[in-house]
Amino acid sequence: MRNTIQKKLVYAAVCDLNMHATAEQVFSHVTLTHPTVSKATIYRNLHQLTETGELINIGTFHGAAHYDHNCHKHHHFVCEKCRCVHDVQGDYSNAVLQSLNPSTEFDITDCNVTFTGICKTCEKSTLDRSDARG
Repeated sequence: MRNTIQKKLVYAAVCDLNMHATAEQVFSHVTLTHPTVSKATIYRNLHQLTETGELINIGTFHGAAHYDHNCHKHHHFVCEKCRCVHDVQGDYSNAVLQSLNPSTEFDITDCNVTFTGICKTCEKSTLDRSDARG
């Protein structure tokens, strides 16, 4: 695959945003400096960068795929309130794989773990609001 300027812009945007960006967020970031880049170009290059292993698609949360430039094995936490995606330190894959019953239908070699809940920032703002009322 060619290493085009658009591909470099998309990769740089994911790195600059440093937030498990969606295609829409990458598009907004890239078009700040390169307004002629189309959404189709963003989607195509995100796909190509995941195909080559330069980015990972960590999954679809709240209706949008999220991309990560940290391609080392790690897991994620998705806040149900603010919808932010955070890295989780530690590798829980082995524990999950060991807890599964062996199946004759599958040869499972890996897994991705995503935790959901309320992040500390949202939890604190909820507590602050209830203290203010109280």
